[in-house]
This record gives sequence, structure tokens and C-alpha cells, in this order.
Amino acid sequence: MTFRRHLAVATLTGAVALATPAWADSFFFSTSRADGRLGSLSQPANLLKLETETADDFILPETTTIRQATIVGLIPTGTPLSSINNVEIEVYRVFPNDSLDPPSGNVPTRMNSPADVEVDSATRDGSLGTLHFTASLLSSSVTVLNSVVTGINKAPQNVTRGEGAATGEEVEITITFDPPIILPSDHYFFRPEVDVIGGDFLYLSAPRPIAAPGTPFLPDLRAWIRNSNLKPDWLRIGTDIIAGASSPTFNMTFSLTGDTIPKAGTPGRANCHGKSVSALAHQFGGISAGASALGFSGVAALQDGLRAFCGK
Repeated sequence: MTFRRHLAVATLTGAVALATPAWADSFFFSTSRADGRLGSLSQPANLLKLETETADDFILPETTTIRQATIVGLIPTGTPLSSINNVEIEVYRVFPNDSLDPPSGNVPTRMNSPADVEVDSATRDGSLGTLHFTASLLSSSVTVLNSVVTGINKAPQNVTRGEGAATGEEVEITITFDPPIILPSDHYFFRPEVDVIGGDFLYLSAPRPIAAPGTPFLPDLRAWIRNSNLKPDWLRIGTDIIAGASSPTFNMTFSLTGDTIPKAGTPGRANCHGKSVSALAHQFGGISAGASALGFSGVAALQDGLRAFCGK
């Protein structure tokens, strides 16, 4: 796709070691616990429904490897956890990056929305073996005040008020990326899709602004949604779809865990490879030790990750 972001770079030529490694700082981000206000469809296409994507934002202050994520959602009451068939993760930058600008005009605004297309190198898919997931039951019955499932329309028919309250089993899905995702400092949107055999996955909202024990940051953008008919555009779940006098806004319930790589190279620049190797060597005393500490399966996997990160 023309505007798809490619973050990739030259192969590492060998391990670099320093006498005194300095371990990376750990990275953790959370939007806190589900707040019971909203369940928003986020799942691949099936026989009855279009592909639907719900996304919420996070910021990386420096280059970071993301090893693991969690999400929380509802599945239909009585659905076994084994019915969670697949999870796919995409990451988007903020519009107008990776997007047609000016946009189509099919939605009220694109300001502060996810981009048209995802960051290629950050996509992970359980069906392709690039992530592994486990699901656990948090509660056998939870009701949210409103839901957005099918009422996702182009302007001026965008205000549908949602589909009303929904009840289901609250589940937490823990996702391990294989290989980890490497991203430079930037503002991003995190978009999970969950395939549930015989039912919907309603991604649960979290407090906005982020509340303890979450990780507050500014600017904390609101959650957005789109389906296949709306692509490449997105709608604000609260303002554009539910609307109403109070125009509620939402975060979504997710967390991210990883490690920072201080002084890594800048994607797209000629010295990205060399600076990134030097940064890893300084932190871990060598590339092999760095691969192990960051959750990569070996030096070759870390090499591939840096190719994707540096962009050439």
C-alpha cells in the first residue's frame, strides 16, 4: 500500500561488546481497569459482520521494544475460553502520518485519529505464529452501559447512539509478541482484533482521563472505531457515534510491557544501524545478551527486528 510505513534496515554485521553493560529501563503502560461504560466491537470479518477495528493511543518517549500486551473484553455468556480462536495486533501512527491528506470527508474529522494504514513492521498475528495468547476469566457476568457493534456509518448518518447495554463474560487476554515489536519514539494507536467462534468480542472501555493504577500521559487521545465500509477513515466512538448532550469520550482497556533502548538510531537515517547496535552493546554487553534480555529468540531474530526498525 502506497502510504504503508516500512520500518526496516541493514543486517547486523556482528556482536559488539562492552566491558560494563548497563541494563535497559523497563517500559510499562496501562490505561487501568475496565470502567463498565462501553463495549466496542473489535474483530475480523465473519459471515455476519464486517471487520471492525477499535483503537486507543499511547506514547513512547524513546525507542522501545514491546514484548507483551493485555486486553480486556466481553465474550458471550456461556462461551468457553477455547472459542477465542485468534488475536491480531496492529499499531498506527497519528493522522496525517501514513494517510491521504486531505482525507475523504466521509467522517466529521480526522484530527487526532489513527492513520489510514498501520505500521507494517508492528503487525502481529496468532494465526501466523508472530504472537501467542492466553485467556483468563475475570468475571462470569459483566454488563456495560452501551455498546457499538454495527452502527458505524459515514457522515451524516454517523450518530447512531450505540446498540445499548450488553452483558457477557469478562476476559483478559495476555499476548506475547514473537518477535517483540520495536518502535521509535512517537505517538501511536494500539488496535487488537479478537476472533471468537460463534460470537463477538466487545473491547471494554477504561477511564478517560486515565486513573490509578493506570499510566497517565498527555495528550491522551480518545478511542476511535471503523469497519470495512468506513476504511480508511475512523470515527470517534463517543463524539461521532454515541454523541448526545454529554458527548462521552473513552479510553480502551490495555497494557504494554517491554524495555527502552536509549540512544538507538533514528529510522530512515544512514547511521540508524550503527547507533542501534552500539546502544544495544552498551546496555547489554553484546548483541546476543541483548537479544535474550529483550525477548528475542536469538541474534537472527533481533537482526530482523532492527531491519524492520531502521527502515532500509
